[in-house]
Amino acid sequence: MELAERLGTVILSADSRQVYRRMDIVTAKPTAEEQARVPHYLIDIREPEETYDVGQFEADASQLLEDLLNTYPVVLVVGGTGLYLRALRFGLDTFPAVPKDLQTRLRQVYDQEGITALQDRLRKVDPIYAQEVDLSNPQRLIRAIAVSEHAGRPYSSFRSNALTHRPYRILPILLEPHRQWLYQRTDQRILHMVEDGLVEEARLLYPYRHLDALKTVGLQELFEWMSGECTFEEAIARFQQNTRRFAKRQLTWFRKETDWHRFDPETDPGIVDKVLALLKEG
Repeated sequence: MELAERLGTVILSADSRQVYRRMDIVTAKPTAEEQARVPHYLIDIREPEETYDVGQFEADASQLLEDLLNTYPVVLVVGGTGLYLRALRFGLDTFPAVPKDLQTRLRQVYDQEGITALQDRLRKVDPIYAQEVDLSNPQRLIRAIAVSEHAGRPYSSFRSNALTHRPYRILPILLEPHRQWLYQRTDQRILHMVEDGLVEEARLLYPYRHLDALKTVGLQELFEWMSGECTFEEAIARFQQNTRRFAKRQLTWFRKETDWHRFDPETDPGIVDKVLALLKEG
């Protein structure tokens, strides 16, 4: 927010869950006050019943950047969905079409046997991709398994890593704190979410808990509590634990990409000024 205000620019969200309406607190969406201070894009553009994937994001974000950069010399793309950021920076590979009945069968496996069954199946057909994908995301697991089984070769083999030319310069900035500090921050943030009304938000979404958009850390644990599967205290503890696991996967993901300018938000108070200096370097 500070950097956007100093630059007089806007923020484009690269968060795969903030695209959905009615999921404000659990996704730590910018508040109405924050969005009034700095315009945000690609937030609240879908209902949870609708689908949205990396291909749609890449197309939407690319078009928005092309338009916004006619007005602003710099646009901030902000978010933690590594796959979305990678697609925007480097483009997407082409994958074969997959029969809908295969995806339906895999969806039934997930509904009947749970996400562990999908994880085990992906490890068999594509152990390489299984090491880097978000294993808590059933939609991505189903997609990778379907492509692998239909094509007879691993999903990861279709990833050419060919770069897509972008008509603008990209300056990648990564906030990379020490893990323990990050875990403490996430634990505290979850308690603040509860104070801000997370339970009420989850209760309104509970009737739609079968939707892919709601297979989200935070909602899933509260849905288990609402279904009588655990106590409230256990649900919050699981939420904190699963968030820490997700943060660990994010750190692992971004450590594989070596071109980021890395800053530690715990120990470096001058990050905004340093980013501004990097921009001036051209």
